[in-house]
Amino acid sequence: MRIGIQDIDGHNFPNFALMRIAAFHRKRGDSVEMAVPLFGEYDRVYQSKIFTFSPDNSTPWQCEVVKGGTGYDIASRLPDEIERSTAMDYSLYPQHRFSVQFFSRGCIRHCPFCLVRDKEGYIAPVEPVQLNPKGEWIEVLDNNFFANPEWETAIDYLIKQNQPVNLHGVDIRIMNEEQAYWLNQLRLKCSHVHIAWDLPDIDLTDKLREVTQYIAPWKLRCYILVGYNSTVEQDLYRIQRCRELKVSPFVMPYRDYENRTVPSKYCKDLAAWVNKPQIFGKVPKFEDFSPRKGFTCKEYFKQ
Repeated sequence: MRIGIQDIDGHNFPNFALMRIAAFHRKRGDSVEMAVPLFGEYDRVYQSKIFTFSPDNSTPWQCEVVKGGTGYDIASRLPDEIERSTAMDYSLYPQHRFSVQFFSRGCIRHCPFCLVRDKEGYIAPVEPVQLNPKGEWIEVLDNNFFANPEWETAIDYLIKQNQPVNLHGVDIRIMNEEQAYWLNQLRLKCSHVHIAWDLPDIDLTDKLREVTQYIAPWKLRCYILVGYNSTVEQDLYRIQRCRELKVSPFVMPYRDYENRTVPSKYCKDLAAWVNKPQIFGKVPKFEDFSPRKGFTCKEYFKQ
């Protein structure tokens, strides 16, 4: 069979499912390539989309088209024979010099703005997949790394690989001294551990202060969700607490799953202020920030 692969979201980050699909078909002796619209002829085309806001592809393929991913259907799943495999085809993304890895799927949380629990269920360990033979570091995509009941095994695996690591999901609310110790043993790719303060009704100030006793605050990057259910005051409270503790805040404007709303001008301006260190360091107060000519953010406090 001739198999075409389409990453609808683009090629900015490798699509985990598509690499598994490609590896499965190559093992069967099928030819696999990134699908070429208008010129490619295939027996089957796999299209994957993670984000609902990614524009769909309109190519009229004259073959079977299999669509999957949260951007199409939250209930979509890979066939069991592919899901059980650990084979990965990194040749789809030769421009990326890293591996992608999961040690668990699912989450212990059920946050109202997040789809992980609905899609993947309660957290459970999974077998690691193959690493990129040309990889220089590992992107760990677990949604809640230390909630995995087998996190110690995952840490041991990462240390043995002797490669820099980028952890995408560390839950500050369950972080303890032992976990912080082992986290400090990892070679961090970006010098940052990604944590989050998403819910404004939960004050994480004391927990952040505790964790900074074990992990240098400059190693922590705290994602702050805005535009979901928080006020300007709640957003600034979280940002300022991070600043006081010397933790790097990073504003994440909310995008809903069904793509019915887009980030407001306020959310974009807040992100522009916080997410650029050269601006955030020079402008202590949001109300003094001028994102465009003739406008300062003090206008948001008049509403």
